Amino acid sequence: MPRILFFTLLVVSFSASAIVIRHDIDDLEYRVQATEFPALADMPGEGHGVLIAPQWVITAAHAISWQSEIKQITVGGIPRAVERIEIHSGYKAPPQQLLQQALATWDWTLFRALLASSDDIALLKLAQPITDIPPVAIYNSNNQFGQTVKVIGKGATGNGIDGYEFSSSHRTELRRAYNTVSSADGRWFCYVFDNPADALPVEGGSGSGDSGGPVLIKAEQEWLLAGLTSWSDLQSTDRTPGRYGQVSCNVRLSHYQYWIASVISAQP
Repeated sequence: MPRILFFTLLVVSFSASAIVIRHDIDDLEYRVQATEFPALADMPGEGHGVLIAPQWVITAAHAISWQSEIKQITVGGIPRAVERIEIHSGYKAPPQQLLQQALATWDWTLFRALLASSDDIALLKLAQPITDIPPVAIYNSNNQFGQTVKVIGKGATGNGIDGYEFSSSHRTELRRAYNTVSSADGRWFCYVFDNPADALPVEGGSGSGDSGGPVLIKAEQEWLLAGLTSWSDLQSTDRTPGRYGQVSCNVRLSHYQYWIASVISAQP
């Protein structure tokens, strides 16, 4: 199964986010150095997470559930040993048969319904606390609607006219883009990759390969972690991801603030 479609994987699925950029803005405007967001964690192969406490990294459950085990992740360019993983009990991994049916018919109704009802969130406890990188605070307010978000990732990239190929690399250069939250409710908040006429100056959408990556909201001059890149809904009729009109949905961390606190405070 092409994992590509699986999560941002896609529409399509669940995966998400490298950064797909405007066709009329130079890619250099989107590229950033690692110092832009030191708390970014790289999962093995593809996918991201975020350091939210010295010994804890948060990510999308689907970004790690497909791996048999994760012994280490990379934060700040340094491999960090993983002690244990806590996946939310409400996470629902899409059955292979459901995915195959959606791919064959291109009717994603049932697949989307499963995604929408799933708790796509997980926490990784590191074997040792990280002392050289400050954790990122979580945005716990529920007023995401209408806010500008900053999205960061290294996944597949392309532009709003051409989209991107599922077969393209899912780990590229670090990029960041901005967007505006168009809906926020329950588990998710979402944004639309708009045409240039309606877009922010450095607007972007998500691509495959960076599930679990940060979606940030600025509050009192500080960028806080509001969400995690999760899945995108393709709008193009030719099945090409990353084009203008694509809707990207993100795990809404304010919905999970008590779960996060309970896991971190619990004894091993």
